[in-house]
Amino acid sequence: MKLYNYFRSSASFRVRIALNLKGLAYEYLPVHLAKGDHRKDAYTAISADQLVPMLELDDGTRLSQSMAIIEYLDETQTGAALLPKDALGRTRVRALAQSIACEIHPLNNLRVLKYLSKDLGVSEDVKNTWYRHWVRDGLESFERQLAAIEAQRQAVGLPASVYCYGDAPTLADCCLVPQIFNGKRFDVNFDGLPRTMAAFDACMKLDAFQKAQPSACPDFEA
Repeated sequence: MKLYNYFRSSASFRVRIALNLKGLAYEYLPVHLAKGDHRKDAYTAISADQLVPMLELDDGTRLSQSMAIIEYLDETQTGAALLPKDALGRTRVRALAQSIACEIHPLNNLRVLKYLSKDLGVSEDVKNTWYRHWVRDGLESFERQLAAIEAQRQAVGLPASVYCYGDAPTLADCCLVPQIFNGKRFDVNFDGLPRTMAAFDACMKLDAFQKAQPSACPDFEA
């Protein structure tokens, strides 16, 4: 398989984690978003939405959108399960994942930040304040959701979760870790988020997450 991605892209980071958790080998193909490589004819010819990540399967089939890619991998490949077996568990995990992928990330991805600064003339300080506000607001919501899930687990006698949901990483963790990485770049305040940060710390003890992080990518730039 081939993964077209960018080392700093949260969505790409999610898929790299999932591939590693599944134990799947892939060819890393960098697409430099900051330089506009995704909008050039060569990439547009293979990616209709001009976004990363894009996963090209061995038969040439191309898949876009990180959440869809991860669920496809989970449904078709062996290795660690990224969604629980029960319907309620899958719904809980998808809700956590979408709280990040649909509520936090869209407000703070590169093209939004560029529009704020280049098109609207927002200063660097104001742009960064925007970023920190929405990430913090979203993570506070995420923390409340984790607390509610833990209360439900305790009510039925289940042990405390090590990760976002249960005792193994899921789709939710694949989304959480890249968001925390990006938040650190912008000095987001993570105080008062004990469950969220405990899940992050647990994930970062695993090779699958360590090997997927931006600094481990061949196109990494400090």
